[in-house]
Amino acid sequence: MKAVRVHGACLAGVAAQLVTVEARFEPADRQQTEVLITGLPDAVVRESRGRVLSALKENGLGLLGGRLHLNLAPAARRKSGETLDLPMALCAAAATGHLDGRALSTALFVGELGIDGRLHGVPGGLAAATAAREAGLPSLVAPTATACEAACLPGIEVCAAEHLAQVVAHVSGRRTLAACHAPADELPPVAGTSLDEVRGQPTAKRALTVAAAGGHPILLLGPPGVGKTMLARSMLRLLPPPDLEERIEITRCLSAAGRWPGGLVRSRPFRAPHHTTSYAGLIGGGQQATPGEITLAHGGLLFLDELPEFRREVLEALREPLESGSVLLARARWRMELPARFLLVAAMNPCPCGHHGHPRVPCACSAAAVARYRARLSRPLLDRIDLRVSVTPPSFEELIGPAPTGSASQAEEHLARGARAARERARARQGARTNARLGTTDLERWAPARGEGLELLREAVEVRGLSARAVQSLRRVARTVADLEGSEGIGRAHLAEALALRGAP
Repeated sequence: MKAVRVHGACLAGVAAQLVTVEARFEPADRQQTEVLITGLPDAVVRESRGRVLSALKENGLGLLGGRLHLNLAPAARRKSGETLDLPMALCAAAATGHLDGRALSTALFVGELGIDGRLHGVPGGLAAATAAREAGLPSLVAPTATACEAACLPGIEVCAAEHLAQVVAHVSGRRTLAACHAPADELPPVAGTSLDEVRGQPTAKRALTVAAAGGHPILLLGPPGVGKTMLARSMLRLLPPPDLEERIEITRCLSAAGRWPGGLVRSRPFRAPHHTTSYAGLIGGGQQATPGEITLAHGGLLFLDELPEFRREVLEALREPLESGSVLLARARWRMELPARFLLVAAMNPCPCGHHGHPRVPCACSAAAVARYRARLSRPLLDRIDLRVSVTPPSFEELIGPAPTGSASQAEEHLARGARAARERARARQGARTNARLGTTDLERWAPARGEGLELLREAVEVRGLSARAVQSLRRVARTVADLEGSEGIGRAHLAEALALRGAP
């Protein structure tokens, strides 16, 4: 019989890879149907032959004795996951004459089949909708949960189905599936710790405001119990809410990892992996190219507490994503680029006992022990962290002072408004890029060092031995400080504050 083609998709990282399922049936004088699947299928795809045959038989679409050849194109790429069950079943039904193959050519089909024909939701609905739109396919047919996610992407018709029989009736023209619409979309108040719960720490709060305004990585250095973790968690309240494009990107990353939140995300993610997290857990990878924490934090915050306790090879792998906003994973059998545009917030103690430089508690560590502890962080990694701030214990008066009333004090609202206004100034000037991602040419245009500012930079390079990367980092931070003050250019005061915020360790 003539070959039939149906469009499907399978996940590859956080994106969907378009797959064309080709089927050809050869009848033969035998009682059972032999199913051959080619095109580098993984174990899950190979096992689908049992699910497909059983679902077709349960719905009156059983195959006659013979050989069914299913090919997954492009043949040179590995196919993984359960998303190809539905297109394989429809392709097999069309190849044996139960369906008109031409009715299957204008849609993308994804979904997992039960042996009775029920459709189960699969991750990656947004990714599949994106692949369909890019391929020029006008519609997508998927299980209800997956379809609700896919419907969040504008510009494509999405139909939801609960059963294989409904899809067959739809493509046969007997009953049309209802279009699926995105869930109600309302942005709730931003979650996270209130900045007012942190007593004192004016320098650290100023540094967080600069980091939020410009997207700068920040390291908080201080003894245990001074509020480093609370400061990090409160930073979510200083960031602007994600726009539609960012929400789609964030949701696509979460969905690919099986963490779809039931619609488009309403706030930026906050990820705080433990310091025992493995390389693949933080960066991503494994046999199926699973997204790591840096991808799950895409568009939001990645908080690394007890930074020196992370394994060195894990920390060193952060260097490229911090600059590029993505991570390229290459293995013998696959190569994949995952988004990783996150804002790094890190915290660490000043020494093994944690009390080095404490005004009241003596440190029990030797100078050599302190040096070894801080040497766990390489200079190239520290060079990529724009803000490095010492957090000191608050005074007794600050601790017992009256707490601010309401859900957020005027002080926190003032800092949040300032950070968001600075971002708006940057967006009006340079587009969607934050100041932390300005290149050399951009700095020459929007953050030129002139006069006293140039002399201050020269002195800093000579005295502190700053690298070329550090000099450019200072100019980016100075640009953000100027934006917070509403200044068109950067001056000596802006560069001086950038230098002060790059103090520790």
